[in-house]
Amino acid sequence: MPAPRLLCAGEAFEDLVFVGLERLPCVGEEVRTNRFSATTGGGAVITAVAAARLGVRVALMSALSPEAERRVRAERVAVTNLRKPGERHAVTAALSVGRERAFVTFDGVNTGLEPRLMRALRSVRATHVHLALYPRDTRAWTRLVTALRRRGLSVSWDFGWNDALARDEGLHALIDALDVVFLNELEAALYAGASDVAASLPFWRRRASAVIIKLGAEGSRACAMGQEWRAQAPKVNAVDTTGAGDAFDGGFLAARLAGAS
Repeated sequence: MPAPRLLCAGEAFEDLVFVGLERLPCVGEEVRTNRFSATTGGGAVITAVAAARLGVRVALMSALSPEAERRVRAERVAVTNLRKPGERHAVTAALSVGRERAFVTFDGVNTGLEPRLMRALRSVRATHVHLALYPRDTRAWTRLVTALRRRGLSVSWDFGWNDALARDEGLHALIDALDVVFLNELEAALYAGASDVAASLPFWRRRASAVIIKLGAEGSRACAMGQEWRAQAPKVNAVDTTGAGDAFDGGFLAARLAGAS
């Protein structure tokens, strides 16, 4: 098979999504809804599927249940499944109240996934690698990202929200080793050590990578090569925002791989 244009690597989850709740439950309470979906999630999965639906040749590297693997392959995404027989797959329950969400997650196989991904990525073939997981060893990841880029691959990362990562002394070097970093406005403030997204901009303007900040209904902004851009979001009636940021990543990377500036 030809090498994928985009390889997404990271954690996967069996997502149990409860939508349309009137409010989040308090301790001891039960809140009911008639809107529910069970699907496969995680940043790497959602980005891969979004890009594949836009016509990109995509591969996914993760740890998946048999049902999750079937779902992803049905989206025309090639799969390298790093889950070993008998290992329990990860599960996330998402409670969604309009724009507010709460999550409970069982990590399962994902607790041991990082070293497997690092070994597998050393010899990967692709045009672009997109990572979506918490890098526990930032210095080792910086070395790996640097090696991939020396081989001619471009690399992006969506870290998600992680308090421990914000305190990691190796994070800045990893960010600067990447081609593209994706953040939402809360994450932009967290990793810059700033009070809000506006206060974080001086930090992100100094980064060597292209920094893409997702602003929800306000669109997005980019800082790269000493320049900045803003893009508005289309006005829609949002059904649910779960996975929207990762789908944005897939759309951005599909356009970039197609030659967009």
